[in-house]
Amino acid sequence: MLTRRTFIASSLAPLATAAVPSIAGAQLVNKYAEQLQNGEFNWFPERSAAGPVIVIVSIPDQKVHVYRNGIRIAASSCSTGKPGHRTPTGVFKILQKDKFHRSSTYSNAPMPNMNRLTWSGIALHAGNLPGYPASHGCVRLPMAFSERLFQVTRLGMTVVIADENSSPASVVHPGLVLGDYAKREYAAVDLSIKAKQYAEGRVGTPPETSIVVSSADRKVSLWNGSDLVTEGEVRIANPRRPLPNRVYTLTKTDDAKDSLEWSATGYGRGAQARRAAADLTRIKAEPRLRDALRQSLHHGATLVTTGERDSPSKRTGPGFVVIDGLY
Repeated sequence: MLTRRTFIASSLAPLATAAVPSIAGAQLVNKYAEQLQNGEFNWFPERSAAGPVIVIVSIPDQKVHVYRNGIRIAASSCSTGKPGHRTPTGVFKILQKDKFHRSSTYSNAPMPNMNRLTWSGIALHAGNLPGYPASHGCVRLPMAFSERLFQVTRLGMTVVIADENSSPASVVHPGLVLGDYAKREYAAVDLSIKAKQYAEGRVGTPPETSIVVSSADRKVSLWNGSDLVTEGEVRIANPRRPLPNRVYTLTKTDDAKDSLEWSATGYGRGAQARRAAADLTRIKAEPRLRDALRQSLHHGATLVTTGERDSPSKRTGPGFVVIDGLY
């Protein structure tokens, strides 16, 4: 049975009401994300032609941002959950894709270009945009934007829903994350990653790797897709200071610097980008876990840090999800 970890999320006052545009009336515009009006979106895929994709939804701004290899390539207005049906915040994986999906809960309502985030019914899909939070928890998108987004998303991809405006920052980390930082360890990781990238076009895409580290439990769990590979204890430097709520996406390896490069995004308050690299170096795992991590890493793998408990039995309230569908 699938469960999820949660904590109390702050309430969100409805935004100002605007006229309801039709789904077909969405406009592709040449504007910065901050200038987008309701029903508008931009799309600049040429800014970054390849690399891992991550989607960030900002509830306060009612905007969706698409980053590829740490560079924003698109943004759109959206409509999230209304009061009583608040869209949960946190880190999610895309669990299902269905271009012609219909709701099994709300009168067979159409949900075109659906990217499912939870088995309880939260998804990204095309829908009406009134200019304020109005859905039953899903993230509604302009139709033309949802069509483009559907083409670049894939199963297992990371989606961050945040209660603040978050943007990725580049983080260069020496050696093997969660371990010592000797050059030999970086070399082993580098060889493993390159083997996966080479094999990707030959034998299929490697599983989506997710590493979840909880400073409250001093625990790390390693997932390939929905399968738990291993878990164990970690040591956290300065343990009285909780790890921030942050998601790191591995974008590349740098042979010249013997380092891994991550794109770091905060998904909760207190996850400032300036501390992203320093917080990584606070985490140490035992050799058994480091070996499993080295063998699983690939470009696009995600590392999630949280100060919350990792056990569903220790929930602190509704409204926050980390990797729903894996637990």
